[in-house]
Amino acid sequence: MMAASLVRRDKNSTAAHLKADLNCTDNTPGVRQLQELLDCVLNPEKPAADTEALDWCKCLIAGGEGFEEFCKTVRSYDNATLCGLVWTANFVAYRCRTCGISPCMSLCAECFNNGDHTGHDFNMFRSQAGGACDCGDSNVMRETGFCNRHRLRTGENVPTVPRDLLLMSEMVLPRFIICIIQYLRDGYTEPDTSTERDLQKVLQQLEPQISFLEELTKMGGAMRTVLTKILTNQQIFKDLSMGQEDNVYAKMNYEKYLSALRNSCLVSVEEKAQSGAAEPTLGAEAGAGAGALGLLGAEAPASPDESNKEEDQDGGQSVGQRKRVKLSGTAKDQSIMDSLKHKCFLEELLFWTIKYEFPQKMVTFLLNMLPDQDYKITFTKTFVQHYAFIMKTLMKSQESDTMSNRIVHISVQLFSNEELARHVTEECQLLDIMVTVLLYMMESCLIKSELQDEENSRHVVVNCSEPLLKNNTYWPLVSDFINILSHKSVAKKFLEDHSLLMLWMSFVSFFQGMNLNKRELSEHVEFESQTYYAAFAAELEACAQPMWGLLTHCKVKETQEYTKTVVRYCLETLQIWFDAIGFVDEPAPNQVTFHLPLHRYYAMFLSKAVKCQGLDLDSLLPHQEMLMKIMVHPLQIQASLSEIHSNMWVRNGLQIKGQAMTYVQSHFCNSMIDPDIFLLQVCASRLDPDYFISSVFERFKVVDLLTMASVHQNAVLDGEQERPMLEGALTFLVILSSLRIHLGMADDEILRAEMVSQLCMNDRTHSSLLDLIPENPNPKSGIVPGSCSFEEMLSAVADFKAPVFEPGGSMQQGMYTPKEEVWEKEFDPIMVVLRTVYRRDVQSAMDRYSAFLKQSGMHTTGNPWPPYKERTPLHPCYKGLDRLLHCKTLHIVIFTLLYKIWLDHSNMSEHVLCMVLYLIELGLDNQVQEDKEEEEPCIEEHCHDSWFPGTNLLSNLHHVINYVRVRVPETAPEVKREKDPPPSTSAQASNFGQNVREAQVFSLVAERRRKFQEIINRSSTEASQVVRPKSSSTRWVPPGTPPQLVTEILEIRESMLSLLIKLHQKLSAKQNSLSATWLEDMETSSHAHGDGITAIERVLTKAATRSRQSKRSIQEICGKVSPPVAPKKNSPTDKKTMDKDERRQRARERQQKLLAEFASRQKSFMETAMDVESPDAEAAMDLGASEVMESEVLYDCVICGQSGPSTEDRPTGLVVLLQASSVLGHRCKSDETKKLPTTDDEHIYPADTCGAAHDVRLALMQRFFKDSSCLQSVSIGWDGGVYVQTCGHTLHIDCHKSYMESLRNDQVLQGFSVDKGEFTCPLCRQFANSVLPCRPGRSTEVVSWHMPTNKKTAVLVKEVEDLQEQLGLFPTESNLSKEMESVIKDIKNTTQRKYMDYGKNPGSPDNDFLFMYSVARTNLELELVHRGGNLCSGGASAAAKRSCLNQLFHVLAMHMRLYSIDSAYNPWTRLTQVAQRRDDCLDDERPEVPMLFRDCPSLLIIFVLTMPQPLRKEHFICLVRMLYNLQYTQALASLSAKFSPEERQAWSTSGALKKNAFNAEKSYDALLSHVIGELSKVKTVYDVNTEVPSMLSSSVWSPHSIEYSLQQFCLPYLRLSCLLQHHLFGDKLSGCPEVEEFSGLAGCLGLLAPALQPSNPVYSASCLDWTVNAFDLMTQWCSEVTGLSDTQAKKSITLLVQDPQWASPHLLHLPDHYNIIFQYYHKKACTACKKVPKDPALCLVCGAFVCLKGLCCKQQGICECVLHSQHCGAATGIFLLINASVIIIIRGHRFCLWGSVYLDAHGEEDRDLRRGKPLFLCVERYRVLQQQWVSHTFDHINKRWGPHYNGL
Repeated sequence: MMAASLVRRDKNSTAAHLKADLNCTDNTPGVRQLQELLDCVLNPEKPAADTEALDWCKCLIAGGEGFEEFCKTVRSYDNATLCGLVWTANFVAYRCRTCGISPCMSLCAECFNNGDHTGHDFNMFRSQAGGACDCGDSNVMRETGFCNRHRLRTGENVPTVPRDLLLMSEMVLPRFIICIIQYLRDGYTEPDTSTERDLQKVLQQLEPQISFLEELTKMGGAMRTVLTKILTNQQIFKDLSMGQEDNVYAKMNYEKYLSALRNSCLVSVEEKAQSGAAEPTLGAEAGAGAGALGLLGAEAPASPDESNKEEDQDGGQSVGQRKRVKLSGTAKDQSIMDSLKHKCFLEELLFWTIKYEFPQKMVTFLLNMLPDQDYKITFTKTFVQHYAFIMKTLMKSQESDTMSNRIVHISVQLFSNEELARHVTEECQLLDIMVTVLLYMMESCLIKSELQDEENSRHVVVNCSEPLLKNNTYWPLVSDFINILSHKSVAKKFLEDHSLLMLWMSFVSFFQGMNLNKRELSEHVEFESQTYYAAFAAELEACAQPMWGLLTHCKVKETQEYTKTVVRYCLETLQIWFDAIGFVDEPAPNQVTFHLPLHRYYAMFLSKAVKCQGLDLDSLLPHQEMLMKIMVHPLQIQASLSEIHSNMWVRNGLQIKGQAMTYVQSHFCNSMIDPDIFLLQVCASRLDPDYFISSVFERFKVVDLLTMASVHQNAVLDGEQERPMLEGALTFLVILSSLRIHLGMADDEILRAEMVSQLCMNDRTHSSLLDLIPENPNPKSGIVPGSCSFEEMLSAVADFKAPVFEPGGSMQQGMYTPKEEVWEKEFDPIMVVLRTVYRRDVQSAMDRYSAFLKQSGMHTTGNPWPPYKERTPLHPCYKGLDRLLHCKTLHIVIFTLLYKIWLDHSNMSEHVLCMVLYLIELGLDNQVQEDKEEEEPCIEEHCHDSWFPGTNLLSNLHHVINYVRVRVPETAPEVKREKDPPPSTSAQASNFGQNVREAQVFSLVAERRRKFQEIINRSSTEASQVVRPKSSSTRWVPPGTPPQLVTEILEIRESMLSLLIKLHQKLSAKQNSLSATWLEDMETSSHAHGDGITAIERVLTKAATRSRQSKRSIQEICGKVSPPVAPKKNSPTDKKTMDKDERRQRARERQQKLLAEFASRQKSFMETAMDVESPDAEAAMDLGASEVMESEVLYDCVICGQSGPSTEDRPTGLVVLLQASSVLGHRCKSDETKKLPTTDDEHIYPADTCGAAHDVRLALMQRFFKDSSCLQSVSIGWDGGVYVQTCGHTLHIDCHKSYMESLRNDQVLQGFSVDKGEFTCPLCRQFANSVLPCRPGRSTEVVSWHMPTNKKTAVLVKEVEDLQEQLGLFPTESNLSKEMESVIKDIKNTTQRKYMDYGKNPGSPDNDFLFMYSVARTNLELELVHRGGNLCSGGASAAAKRSCLNQLFHVLAMHMRLYSIDSAYNPWTRLTQVAQRRDDCLDDERPEVPMLFRDCPSLLIIFVLTMPQPLRKEHFICLVRMLYNLQYTQALASLSAKFSPEERQAWSTSGALKKNAFNAEKSYDALLSHVIGELSKVKTVYDVNTEVPSMLSSSVWSPHSIEYSLQQFCLPYLRLSCLLQHHLFGDKLSGCPEVEEFSGLAGCLGLLAPALQPSNPVYSASCLDWTVNAFDLMTQWCSEVTGLSDTQAKKSITLLVQDPQWASPHLLHLPDHYNIIFQYYHKKACTACKKVPKDPALCLVCGAFVCLKGLCCKQQGICECVLHSQHCGAATGIFLLINASVIIIIRGHRFCLWGSVYLDAHGEEDRDLRRGKPLFLCVERYRVLQQQWVSHTFDHINKRWGPHYNGL
């Protein structure tokens, strides 16, 4: 009852009253009251959405005061020393490697910016899974990196919290939390129940409650302490969890919770009962599971059919009827498997967080509590306790990606702290749990391995196509495991625990042999599976990274024991594996797996043991037989790589190539190919070298090729595969014997070698180099790539090439290129071959190498061979590797190959010879100590061949081999025919027979290898029972009976040395290329670089210096040099070898010649095509320049190729691009560019731009004057004017139409829209969208037309007036006129309506008229801008090339002649005549615009365009002169308005005295004083402006400054007139210094008599030319102004003061550091929708902040960027994308990515800020961007355009 009354009362007073009660000494009644109230308020049966309860809680906790106030008070007691700010995905945070102890360390932006990280290695990153700020936590980062706030430890001197402050919280919050928990229990349904399951809905209703908890955590340390107490107190949980006895709801609720708990264990209850009693069966039903069980030591289930529900829902049985492997027997601690039990709120909250799949709000709340240390420890333990359950939930989750991120978000905070990790490892068996759960996880997707013996294999592997692997679901678990292994203390614990290690090995063996590839032999595979990527990722993440983690802790002698243990377990597991797959000694043919993690673990621990721990290699190696087995699979991979590159696997699709590439790719190579090759090197150093070499050639399938005979059969390879496979085998042997990565190179040397090999392939950017250098792949191992040694090494081996621009506009990045001495001394082709993903990179490295040699003059002729590089000495443990180079089998192979190359047998190549020489040279450089001689003979007995006496290469080099017995097909040329003459004398015959006995039996490998196999089998007893089929009998026999093999004897009589010398002659194509004394004359230094000849010389020199015997042999052979004679009994075909070579040489030369010719043709075409100034184009552009040409202008059509004039019937047109432009409108008065605002105080005001000023001016005029007259007094087109540019090529308009048709039918073109009339110029491929007709040339009259006549100005004025009176004749309807009309239509369609309609009545002729002449004005003004704003430079500019003003003028003029100007209003008469006063204008009609307010350039263009065409030059000059008078008067009026009244008075009187002088009409002071006098007649004129000048008139006006300002005022008009004259009449523009620009232009326009020019300074007044009395005319003009009514005058008088000068257009000025922009804008809210945009963008023209692609700001289906580009740039927009640092250009309906103007310290872009390094403005690039904007060349320079569909 009482509670009910309380509920109705005012919340605040109740709260205050209760708080007081509770504060008494006897508080029981208060407690009771409060509990009753809470029972009523916090009733879980009410719907959660009801917020009443929440309001009550807030009031009660605050104890009567306002909640906000309460928060502030509590915050003041915050004692936290950590930041702990929690963020979710996509948040921008920082990581500083210099300050971090743990590699996972991260900082929020605020802490980062308030700390000092200058010069540190830091980067900004976008959080993927969320995280928390580590500032203040000295376990994770060094204290020097703390920010100011957390460095001071402000938390430590906070006053203690008063008891009563949080009293209410302690009472209310437990009830609030249990209420939330009850809602969660109630809302949860199991996924398998039939009801509709909607967890999201439950969470949405609870949103306010959970947010409230989150708010509490943000109140600081004091409140967190209270929460921790409540969450971890077991008593409170006991009291509240079950609810009161009598409450039915609470009981049901609790039941629900218990049933949910029951399902939480890893293995369900009934399974457990079952597995205890089951007897292990390995019958058929156990299937593939058995193998795994055997490994795990667990029991198999009794029968498969008892499978319970739990299992079905996990995907049932995937192989046969395999049951999941029971792990209960393996876990050391049974508790891992048991159901969960909860003792406190925290545990249950985490439980529900997991059940609800980690809702973001809950995660954030749990993490926000972490700064509280007690909480952190309890929470970590709770998390570990629930770990197995978390992973089980994850595997079933639909949203595994999101859930993974949230899990890692939590775990990374807990496990990165070594202290905590060690604690839970010791107390909660964290390692056991993790390994067990990992095993459990992988078991859900095991299948039977098909490697080796498909039927009887007992080995199981993971199935890579299962979602678990394909979607990386195991990632969070593995990531945590790697994270905790990075702590030394934890890793030690792992390595000491043998049973755990064994479990781990069995886990690794699940990946051994996964994703098996079987070679397709008949047809192409139907479906190319892409599972291989999952397999590689799994091996890297689940096997290799934990391995690297462990290896980092095995670096010192003290850790020897660990290594020994791991190695022992590796070998045991390998043995189990060999048995399981039934492996004896031969790998199954045609299958390969790239995944051998057990081999790689073994290899890496061996390497570490020898390199860092000083262990003896032999103590860690197994017996010989095991080594032979271990060697097989890695060797199989090497052979398969070669097969894949030889196209033998082509039927398996592209994915097999993908695997071969991934295997050697930089992120994988040091966990895959490097350990494999190292393991093979270890095997090679310990096994019999003959056995090893023969195994290699057999694996590579080239045994049959290694015969002396010229013809052979190969049962396993096609002809075209033999050569690449042989090259592969030899290259592999070279790599094997020369690679030293694990055999003695120091880390620095390895880094250097890796870096050099990458740089030799291509120049690299800094980031790609960092990416390509294989580092320890475990990102958490604490070994950071790149710290100091990377940079030092880079500067030692490479030079930096700064980013440059190519003329085509493609932007380069900063690149590193190898230094010269690196090419000379360190280029290592072997390392390059090992590291290339694409074969073309090897070629690229060789090309770059030869380019270097040519450039430095070391080797200029022919193609150089890969250089031979000296190697680091071998570590003593691996000395046995050199025996490979000194074994008979290899020497026989080398001898055979040299012989075959010399005789040009098929399938030999330069590369084969190169590798053979490399092997000889390696052998000469790495001699074996001769102490092993005793054991040689025992092998010898079994191999009956006397090829070579011993094994040493040096002595075998000069050993001569006389006869060889070979097996050849009957048809071979070697077979003796009967008709061969018998030996002539018996002596010879007996001699011959004797030789035959000596002949070496050479069936290289198969025989030898079988012998060794027998020896081994004999020595090992257990292998003796195995009966093995002979390898030859298992070969596939091709259909069709092959010819029989017969034995023949060849006479050879060569040694390796003699063959080398003969090859030298063959290569140099000289008979005696080596004289007998050449060894003495040789200087050794020149040997390092060169081609094959040099290589042979180098080998011979080395042999001679190492052994006197060889030296003698060489001199002997060189003495009796003879041409290579084919061996006897050889067919005559080989005699032609020399001719063959010559023929080849000639063919090559012919080919070179042809190529050169072709190249020069292509070049000349490019020159003519690209050069816009080609002769015909020039004629087409400067039509006026044709003074001497008599005939019509001819045009070339680039489509049909015909040349001819443009006619009325078949007009020719220029290819043009029309685009609307607002570049002019964005100009400002001042030269200073506007800055981009980066703080809230900075703004950009658009009012001072040219476009805005002109709009204001026109609007003002239209208020007071007649509309039609206003529309002729100004120009528009500053914003949205149409700019016309051409590439200079012409075509027939009918050709163009058919060209467009063909484009329309060709659907491939996506870059532009044919329907909108867009196309690319057929010749130069420039973008265009219209064709501008050229008017038929009439060039006969031209000469007289332009001759100056001596008519008086007055006569000319009259003539002009008469011409204007002529009515425009409508042109006759012709093709030409139609085309002109259509171009006008195109021009109008180019811009938007709002940029055309300025008149009062839209669509009126006046409007049209204004638009037309403004197009001309826009193009003239833009050309001026392109010329730098003035005409001082003269000549043609780049922009002038694109200009087509002449043609444009004719088209516009034809259109405008249709409008005649009413003679009554013709401005010409007002310019040139003093009229009688007309008082007849009606009062209501508005006056005309006074002449002084009109824009002279506009008038000039109007006159030119409306007069009959073509215009005579004298008339044009007359127009210019008359308008100059007006312009000058305007200048005087404008100037006088700037004077102060006193100055005005002074100038007026001083000038009045000169009025009567003879040249008064040309003296500025007389005219000035007249203007002042006239305008002063009405007070209003000068009064209006009195306020303004007070500021300006600090300086006194001197005659000099007046003259200067008058000239500046008139200059824009003169520039425009001059440019117009240049285009209409072809007058040359002569350059001049800027100081003399005025006089230069005036002279050019004929305003100045030529005599005046050079001498004294020119006065602007001297250019005036009055036809009537100057003072009368001025009076008339002034009276138009003074005659206005007062209101009109007051407002419109500002029109008098105008300033026609504008600075050139600029983009905004950007800050040097990108971070300044990023920090301000990436969190800024959009002005339109008030939200923070997902993709914010900035307009670089006006600084507007817009949402890219944002639906929030869409209008009529158009997104904001596109809208803005229309509004700001008339459909051209330049936007900087804040989150990506790149610039996009929008042009009409297309857009393109332009690139970035911000580069990092290494001159690279960072698109999408992936690397997050600091970026700096690249001024050069920004200038290019601005230049492209101003010159309107975006369309031409950027190539990759796409449609944006209004979606940007």
